[in-house]
Amino acid sequence: MTQFGKAPKIVVIGAGPVGALAALYAARRGDQVEVYELRGDPRDAKTIPLNFTKSINLALSERGINSIKHAGVEGLLSDIMADTIPMYGRMIHGKKNGQLFSKSQAYDVHGRSIYAADRSGLNKHLLDALDAMPNVALYFNHKLTGADFRRKRAWLERRELPLGGSSVTDRDPEIEIAFDFLIGADGAYSAARFHLMKFARVDFSQEYIDTLWCEFHIEPKRTDSGAQFIISPGHLHIWPGTEHMFIAIPSSEKSFVCTLFGPHAMFDRLDQDSSTLAAFFAENFPGISPELIPEAELVKQYTSNPHLPLISITCTPYHYKDAGVIIGDAAHAMVPFYGQGMNAGLEDVRVLFDLLDKHGVYSTTNMVDTNSARASALDNYTKLRTPDATAINGLALRNYYEMRSGVVSPIYLFRKHAEEFLSVWVPSLNWHTQYSRVSFSNERYSEVIEVVRRQGLWLLLFSSLTVSSLGGFLGWAARRKLSGGLLSFSGKWFNWLKWR
Repeated sequence: MTQFGKAPKIVVIGAGPVGALAALYAARRGDQVEVYELRGDPRDAKTIPLNFTKSINLALSERGINSIKHAGVEGLLSDIMADTIPMYGRMIHGKKNGQLFSKSQAYDVHGRSIYAADRSGLNKHLLDALDAMPNVALYFNHKLTGADFRRKRAWLERRELPLGGSSVTDRDPEIEIAFDFLIGADGAYSAARFHLMKFARVDFSQEYIDTLWCEFHIEPKRTDSGAQFIISPGHLHIWPGTEHMFIAIPSSEKSFVCTLFGPHAMFDRLDQDSSTLAAFFAENFPGISPELIPEAELVKQYTSNPHLPLISITCTPYHYKDAGVIIGDAAHAMVPFYGQGMNAGLEDVRVLFDLLDKHGVYSTTNMVDTNSARASALDNYTKLRTPDATAINGLALRNYYEMRSGVVSPIYLFRKHAEEFLSVWVPSLNWHTQYSRVSFSNERYSEVIEVVRRQGLWLLLFSSLTVSSLGGFLGWAARRKLSGGLLSFSGKWFNWLKWR
């Protein structure tokens, strides 16, 4: 409640998963909420998604799940989870000695999973929950064209035709709205961020990495009993390469949504002569075509689906006084290689409203100056969340190397198995892999990096001491003609660690 007993008017720009969850958090606290979305209702099959593809799949993990749970909407989380598919690890594909092989790598030694989730389905559940709330209004086909964060006014074009249509007028009608608090959740190319930067001194950085992506589909296997997954649905499938990779994520239709990642130069070569595509896949991603995608379909999907860039964005601060804040991709767009983009955005919502609660913005027992309390909460939000966003953006960039080549590195595998061993057998150390800390906990991203750095130093020290001790022992054994058997045993032990 405000100081005068009037519910604040909260305007949310963007009706994607992050914006919709923010609107739910605000509405559940009694605010009057208006949500404005550039495109049409994403529940309408005719609406073009923001990424220009129809079936992008996402990885939902602990941070996102926890944030949805804390929205406090009965049945919402269970409905969302019912539409997901658990993935318990990576399945690495390749060819060795002329034979196709696949090898599973569990995400977590304790058997935990991340979940393949259809973005549009998840979004639908959130918007349906908003539709059921009397203090929420949803406005689609509205483009934010201006915002005055001092006067708390915003201007939006009300599109007469859906995005992509042709209007007979020079400009669509513009409306002016007032707000008490504006939340910008409108993606990497955020209009809310653009207008916020006119008032807050925002340090801003964007980077297009030298990688494009193209979507593919693996159709289900048709049997007498119905559609079946053609490969394991319990894994995120990876065909790694030195400079490129191909991944496949299961979907509820028993198909797989796939993505080809590679440098611009690779796409340029394939664009010049698409007839080389099948040979390129056979050499670099064996087992995909024709085994999973017929060659003609492979070429069709490559030539008809867009080849899109990947952007990484960091900025700070995220707010201006008590008037507005940006969250999700609007504040920290990241490359998709850690599967944390949506999860981090949903976590933004939980952290933001936890701070608003902590500072008394929604206090019902004390008369507070809501504007002052919100300003303090937003200041703390920027200070708390900026290092976390910087951390996960960096981890996402580095994880591209791990996914495309590091997953088969002996050093990577050795550290993974060593840390999992300590996690299981010496739980008092609270030792976990970086992946487990990021995907299966709610630890701050910035703290994860620091803990993992310390773990790495301890492992390096332990390895150095072990090698030194082993060297001394083997020297002693050599003098007694025992070293051959010991070296043979050591080699077998290392191979077991590497390939188990």
